[in-house]
Amino acid sequence: MADHTFEERIPTVIADELHIVYRVNGAKAGKGSATAALSRILKRGEERGVRKVHAVKGVSFVAYRGEAIGLIGSNGSGKSTLLRAIAGLLPAEKGKVYTDGQPSLLGVNAALMNDLTGERNVILGGLAMGMTREQIKERYEEIVEFSGINEKGDFITLPMRTYSSGMAARLRFSIAAAKDHDVLMIDEALATGDRKFQKRSEERIRELRTEAGTVFLVSHNNKSIRDTCNRVLWLERGELRMDGPTDEVLKEYEKFTGK
Repeated sequence: MADHTFEERIPTVIADELHIVYRVNGAKAGKGSATAALSRILKRGEERGVRKVHAVKGVSFVAYRGEAIGLIGSNGSGKSTLLRAIAGLLPAEKGKVYTDGQPSLLGVNAALMNDLTGERNVILGGLAMGMTREQIKERYEEIVEFSGINEKGDFITLPMRTYSSGMAARLRFSIAAAKDHDVLMIDEALATGDRKFQKRSEERIRELRTEAGTVFLVSHNNKSIRDTCNRVLWLERGELRMDGPTDEVLKEYEKFTGK
């Protein structure tokens, strides 16, 4: 990646002491039990039967244009929650998150319509990302070719429910990757698909970076992170444990996990 002078570094995402708290319906203890009585006293003034989960705790960082940032950490460490907060899908309990431009979140479970054909989903997915019909038309062949779903038949004309989970994930990534993003967030999308598709995805992430976007990638695959990211944020139990160059952070993380 080309060196940037300080003046050229343009921030795209700023997280400032960000806290995210989920409220989930907890299992209720029996009415007459001492535990239930105690919990009622403790929860006076709060929603009854609601448990709080503090998923992100005081995370601060600044992301810049042209960076690809890997998010690593154990399961439940807050990686996906942080992406959802950057995308504006979760409100901050405390602190702030600022984004320049429109952040796009691509998750393996991103909703495409199962009963519609792949073809219709390409159009709807493109429109949902803010592309014009003209742009979708121009890039349609490229999207289908990139996904590789037509390599073994004309699957693009079939309903999405006939696709394997890998095919559906590849199509989602291909639709998202067809647009130049200010901030693109990818949640485990590279975990699906063969090595050939992973290679194509990694190349496209590098291109998105050079087109002055910022890419965030959540992955359990350290090789994918090494191949695509120049910086890594390591989250553990909702806290930012380390932020730095990919090799330095992965070295510490691998020591921590013993892998």
